[in-house]
Amino acid sequence: MNRYARMNALLDAMAAEGHVDVDSLARQFGVSPTTVRRDLNHLHEQQLVTRTRGGAVATTVNYDLPIRYRRASHAPEKTRIGRAAAALVGTGDVVGINGGTTTTEVARAIAEGRPDDDTPGHDLARSDAARHDTRPPEQITIVTNAINIAGELTVRRHVKLIMTGGVARLQSFELTGPLAYDTLAQIDLDYAMLGVDAFDPALGAKALDEDEARINRLMAERARTVVVVADSSKLAARAFARICPPGAVDYLITDTGAPLVVVEEIRDAGVRVIVV
Repeated sequence: MNRYARMNALLDAMAAEGHVDVDSLARQFGVSPTTVRRDLNHLHEQQLVTRTRGGAVATTVNYDLPIRYRRASHAPEKTRIGRAAAALVGTGDVVGINGGTTTTEVARAIAEGRPDDDTPGHDLARSDAARHDTRPPEQITIVTNAINIAGELTVRRHVKLIMTGGVARLQSFELTGPLAYDTLAQIDLDYAMLGVDAFDPALGAKALDEDEARINRLMAERARTVVVVADSSKLAARAFARICPPGAVDYLITDTGAPLVVVEEIRDAGVRVIVV
């Protein structure tokens, strides 16, 4: 069981029982007590649990809220998508990232470094990023309106983090509103990494909420390259508010479950599609 899965299991146990025991969890997960203690300490630092001698007890937090530990559908696919998107990013780039489970994986992949050379889509992405290699070495700058993504990236030394202002939306951990718009209006991005609720070959990227759609649209307008990251389920979905048309999207990164006919329709609309 990897760390992400353990975090989910720990929070599930905490929500169900109100407390957990290190030794019991070590046996359940098949890991050492030291590993469990390290996981609990991490959750304690995030104020998701309170550490006790031999375990931890629940805090007053709602365990269904933190998106970074939420069980996401299509989780393996989103991890691959995140790694392929990170491969586009070169040293010194300024990257805008909106909220969502897939974009969270993009942020993690950027923070952890370049993906392995055998990552599907990496060769295509690497050729696009190669033009940045002449830039002097410097940090990657990430601009985000997602509270959970900012929380994960704050401690990354090679990432310069900029957060928009705005009003927090509990459903997505995203900041929206005039303060967020004002921040984005004053900056230029090399890449906008957009998670979406739906992507239609004719209508383009869409969101369920009009406020989120507006800030996503502004992020796309401020970027030189727009990358939509969406698992295959989003290609058959419907959503209320339009973010941008297909012509405004440079890349769509999706998974192998995407219907081939839909992928071809999106390519015909002028979007470069990376399937991982």
